Amino acid sequence: MNFKANPMKQDEAKVRALEILDGFLEQNKHRKTSERYAILDAVAAMRDNFTLEELGRKLMNDLRFPVSRGTLYNTLNLFVKLRIVMRHRILNVTSYEFCRNEGRSIKMVCSTCGKVSLMKSQVIDNTIDTLHMKRFKCDSYALYLYGICSTCQAKMTRTKKKDN
Repeated sequence: MNFKANPMKQDEAKVRALEILDGFLEQNKHRKTSERYAILDAVAAMRDNFTLEELGRKLMNDLRFPVSRGTLYNTLNLFVKLRIVMRHRILNVTSYEFCRNEGRSIKMVCSTCGKVSLMKSQVIDNTIDTLHMKRFKCDSYALYLYGICSTCQAKMTRTKKKDN
């Protein structure tokens, strides 16, 4: 089951991200550069996990705003620090995700093809909310479920039938 963020939540998440970024930049007396805000716009527009290269292409092709790889990398590191973006390392690939759901992320990762699907579970959210963790307050999480997607399962079944 793929989860797509609804537009209202996405707008709220982008406003929240802008507030976090503005607050950090002002408090630490950093410049509010057009590059940071263009990257935030592009990140918020991404529907799924994305790589550094995919983000660079989006900025170049869709927004006509070329940004150096170093600027992308440094800005994404800042966004990870501010928890605007989550960094994932799945099957030896680093990808990023815009935090739309208040830092709650459940991923289903196919061990065969590498496809990553998002899942939403109120039961898991509620369970984590009610956990009593000693000397720790959880404010976000990422849960990874590894297995085989339905497409790869179907291919494996067809291959088995051919072999028999």
